[in-house]
Amino acid sequence: MSWGTDQQGYGHNHANGDNYGYEYGQQPYPQEPYPQQYVDYGQVAYEQREYAAEYAPEYVPGYVEEPEAATHDTNLGDVDVDGDVDSDSDVDSDVDGEENLNDTRETDLPNPPKAKKPAGRDRYFDTLRAIALVRVVAYHTFGWAWAGMVFPSMGIMFALAGTLMAKSLERPALKVIRSRVRRLLPPFWFWGFFVIVAMMIHDWMPGWQIVFWVVPLGDPPGNAWGQQAWEILWYLRTYLWFVLLSPLLLRTFRLAPVAVLLLSLAPIVVFHYLWEPPDNRFGNGLTDLATFLFCWVLGFAHREGVLQRLKPALVVLFSLAAIGFGGWYAFTHQAETGSYDLDDIPLAQAFWSAGFVTLLMYAKAHFEIDFAGLTRYKRLDRIVTIFNARAVTLYLWHEIALILAVPLIDQFWNVPAFEKYLPLESQWFMFGIGWILIAVFVLLCGWVEDVAGKKRPKLLP
Repeated sequence: MSWGTDQQGYGHNHANGDNYGYEYGQQPYPQEPYPQQYVDYGQVAYEQREYAAEYAPEYVPGYVEEPEAATHDTNLGDVDVDGDVDSDSDVDSDVDGEENLNDTRETDLPNPPKAKKPAGRDRYFDTLRAIALVRVVAYHTFGWAWAGMVFPSMGIMFALAGTLMAKSLERPALKVIRSRVRRLLPPFWFWGFFVIVAMMIHDWMPGWQIVFWVVPLGDPPGNAWGQQAWEILWYLRTYLWFVLLSPLLLRTFRLAPVAVLLLSLAPIVVFHYLWEPPDNRFGNGLTDLATFLFCWVLGFAHREGVLQRLKPALVVLFSLAAIGFGGWYAFTHQAETGSYDLDDIPLAQAFWSAGFVTLLMYAKAHFEIDFAGLTRYKRLDRIVTIFNARAVTLYLWHEIALILAVPLIDQFWNVPAFEKYLPLESQWFMFGIGWILIAVFVLLCGWVEDVAGKKRPKLLP
């Protein structure tokens, strides 16, 4: 699921025509042989001001820059996955996307004041999102129960999306929500069209619940044949609800940041020990919101500078305690769930993710880690960029890629050389073929994210 920006406008006072006119008695150009004509300096200053207003308005006294719309939130982030997929970034691939921190204004005005160059994209968050997506694909390939403990991808992606959402809400809330929804739904509709048609070919006929294939506020319906493809949509549904609730959540968080952050673990405790939500769309939605509420609010805490003000000892103590409780509960309740897989144990998932992601976010805030050195490795940096800009596409299509990898590998057995020299029975081989197919889907379908973000469609970002 899919990635905020800090773009600053610099206001400058050029009163009295500084840098635009000439002192009285000076000639703007070398003396020509023809007679000197009268120059109305007031008119010159007026015309230069009009030039500035048209081509570089930020240099005009009294100019106020209007807020700009987010560019891409790689939520899935921002999807968010991600991203953004809103880095929003607005990668909000937030699933929501990608925000570029390098956007600067240029002007042709003479001698513009020098401004501090804004920081580039935060490669620390971009790298975390890319690793999270790789871990998701690996988990769906190998089914490792321990994968969520080594790297809780979904908690990380929700925290990154929460950070980007808090940044985006510096603009009017309705505009931000509309931007997030616009970036999320077109890739979802494009992907869903193929899934729905395939399920209908395999004897599935939707009822009124097909509305959830239009706006996934609840789990979209489907048949068992297509379950492996559509079961991942819980993330998009949860992300969408967090986006809708964020204006209220952020306002509440600002009243008492630390208290609200800690209390965001209370709903999952209540659902586990006091009241169990029903086993339906409504109940599943509540459970997922409660499971990852802390991670989303933790994103607020990072953006608002709350984490940076906390004492390291207290943060580490809380994180280790949360991880310890989550791990203890997962391993001591295997008889109930059949495994210690965090995906099957919401209470353990909530606390393990809370502790793990807190350490990652606090390390960023306290040590100011930015992974800027990643840019020295051009190929790796390029991969991270693609992952963040195509977070929603990668998340949606990766299961279909893994499904198609199986019959494709079956055909390899018909080629004697492949049968002899390729490890066709290995899951690692299927993992590799899956990534090749994922790359194909990114090339074929990633342009939809560009269209959703009101950008010119590109084969690769």
